[in-house]
Amino acid sequence: MYFFLLPGWALALILVALIGAATAIGFTVGSYLREHQDALREPFGVLQGALLGVVGLILAFGLSLAVGRYEDRRSATVAEANAIGTTYLRAQLIAEPARSSSLALLRRYTDLAIHVSKEVPGSSGMRRTTLAEGVIQRRLWSLAGRSMAAAPVASAPRLYVDSLNTTFDAQQTRLSSLTNRVPGAVLALEVFGAAVAIGLLSLHISVLGRGLFAMLAAAGLVTLLLLVTFDLDRPVRGLITVPDTPLVATRASMVPPPAAAAPKP
Repeated sequence: MYFFLLPGWALALILVALIGAATAIGFTVGSYLREHQDALREPFGVLQGALLGVVGLILAFGLSLAVGRYEDRRSATVAEANAIGTTYLRAQLIAEPARSSSLALLRRYTDLAIHVSKEVPGSSGMRRTTLAEGVIQRRLWSLAGRSMAAAPVASAPRLYVDSLNTTFDAQQTRLSSLTNRVPGAVLALEVFGAAVAIGLLSLHISVLGRGLFAMLAAAGLVTLLLLVTFDLDRPVRGLITVPDTPLVATRASMVPPPAAAAPKP
């Protein structure tokens, strides 16, 4: 949770500082112990190899969790866009005056759904947007009820009510996916384990008197992997965001006049 609240630049700075500090400490300690190289080479090598394997599994596990949640958010956005599009088409088939009012409300509702893609989950802006969506949902449902009462045996109002209910469910699914993040304990374990593993790797390389390039490359790779994992878990911030293209395309389809004419009373 705390990682998610940090700005992107602050998060990157913290990760670089932690991994960099672990690398520097390991290299310094290794240089000091280099005179005992023969006695320390084997135990440090075994410990460092085993820890790197464990940390590799932890990093892979955290990355898979972040990727899975990212894909869930993309799927939820597509599902909501499809639900809104179907509802808009079926709203064209109900009788006036509910027809025109519902179509106008659905356009506004889609604008708010697009706006959700730019709001930080859990922020005050997100709460205002979802509250506005809730108001429109109540108005749409009220109009749907009037349409059903006016034509209780017609199929168009029933189909419209069904798709409208699906739209409301899709919105809740999408909002839930935006707040479903990788547990903070897993992310903290990844950062701590990566720092310890890189520190021991730097110590081992320094004890052996090997080149500095391999150590820096390993530290950079681990830092990059951590940044990608964190970025995937931040749906509206950073370089990897959940695209709102399906919702934008649905909204664009609402610009032309309705394809179906209003049913005759």
